[in-house]
Amino acid sequence: MKKIVPLRPRFQRLRILCITLLIAIQLPGLELISYANAQTSQNNKTVQIRKRAGSQNTRPVGFKDSANSKSNSLSPSLIDNSSTQTFTGDAADNLDYRVTRGCLRRSLNDDNLPASIGIEDRTFSEFFRNQTRAFFEHMRGNCVPYAVALGKRNRFESLSIMNGPVQDNKTEIWTFTPSAVGGFLIQQDYLKDESKRFAEIQIPLRNVLYDPNKVSDKLPVELVWDLNALIKQIYPETNNTLENTNSVVRLIIDFGDRERWAQIWAVEIINPTNGEVYASAYWLERGDIPGGFFTANGEPLEHAFWTNPLSYRRISRGVGMVPAGRRKSTKPSAANTKAAVAAATNPQSQSGQNKQRYRAHMGIDYAAPIGTPVFSVATGKVIQLGFNGAFGNLIILEHPGNYRTYYAHLSSFNPELELGNEVRRGFEIGSVGMTGRSTGPHLHFELRKDGVYVDPYSAKTQLNLWLMRDTDSGQLTREILLLGSVLKN
Repeated sequence: MKKIVPLRPRFQRLRILCITLLIAIQLPGLELISYANAQTSQNNKTVQIRKRAGSQNTRPVGFKDSANSKSNSLSPSLIDNSSTQTFTGDAADNLDYRVTRGCLRRSLNDDNLPASIGIEDRTFSEFFRNQTRAFFEHMRGNCVPYAVALGKRNRFESLSIMNGPVQDNKTEIWTFTPSAVGGFLIQQDYLKDESKRFAEIQIPLRNVLYDPNKVSDKLPVELVWDLNALIKQIYPETNNTLENTNSVVRLIIDFGDRERWAQIWAVEIINPTNGEVYASAYWLERGDIPGGFFTANGEPLEHAFWTNPLSYRRISRGVGMVPAGRRKSTKPSAANTKAAVAAATNPQSQSGQNKQRYRAHMGIDYAAPIGTPVFSVATGKVIQLGFNGAFGNLIILEHPGNYRTYYAHLSSFNPELELGNEVRRGFEIGSVGMTGRSTGPHLHFELRKDGVYVDPYSAKTQLNLWLMRDTDSGQLTREILLLGSVLKN
């Protein structure tokens, strides 16, 4: 199969030179300081097998808003320090995590920025002062754009700063995170020409909710699937009047090419009049496990993606024990003769003759009509494609992190699909059927980790797929700073 070039990094990543000796002299009490590299490139992809509907004629040139075809940057105007956004979350696995974004007015003491935005870590403040002298020499504009994440008890999680509110080929973004071995990490990004592959699109919210045809005219089909799933999760149901206003869905899109999958990088539901952001989500690329969407307060959105392979009517069967027939005695014996006599004198004992057998049902059955499209829940490689006993027509996808997903009892496969293909999330891989051991039309879906079945609906299931790890915080603040809409005064 033809291989293509691995995915290039989103930005040109450079590692800051190690200055351990200098740090040891200036900060004798600080442990060894390490520096973060950009994420490793993904493995070579096979040729994409799906058609990217609508993407061939909509490739962006520069950072372009398709609504008015005006070239612009993500944050083209100065942001006053009086305008900030704070996102807070109280998810069970992310207590008190909050992100604040703004643009701090410059002063003579720029290196006091951490304390000015609420970071109470003195060790980090000292580190920041010693490491950012070159950064502030390259500053442009009268404020410093920042996005900071703080955890429980004001614990420092990550900080991203940009050398000015205008993005162009001189834009630098520095991201600071605590190191697991002590000290702090710095990731330094140079925007340069990398933003040319992104485009900004704005679609009326009512069209996203009720008129998918108008959405599919602007996006590849697989991104329509992503967008619908995202809006269902972040749309504030308590404010259902938004759909009757001029609210829009703002998207930052990479339409992809033969080297990259098409990808939504940011989604915001906003009021275009005053710039108020009602809800937002950002894509985080992770090398060791599949990437995922998270809200601006760090709440994960991936669980819904990994448990929705189709539009189903109902879940007909979950995990547990199910009947597997009755066990009957076939050979006469003295014990059977005595049991027959006992049954004749005591009818209540007859139920013991036919013992009900049970078997474990591992997986989720989604009832749906034959022919209902089935989609891949995440990007993965096809390692099984064909008939497989009780599973009937079966597709198995392998995902990073030793995860596999199973799609069984299919009536048909996508004719473009071949063993060894890599498919993107949202790609139609087959159709619902009732092949194999199936009593009615449904999709049997399984999620396995290291070969062991995982119940995705169990309250006890906590997978790293669905949680924002400590190492993800820096990427989140960087994406919020880079891709978020312009703050209004």
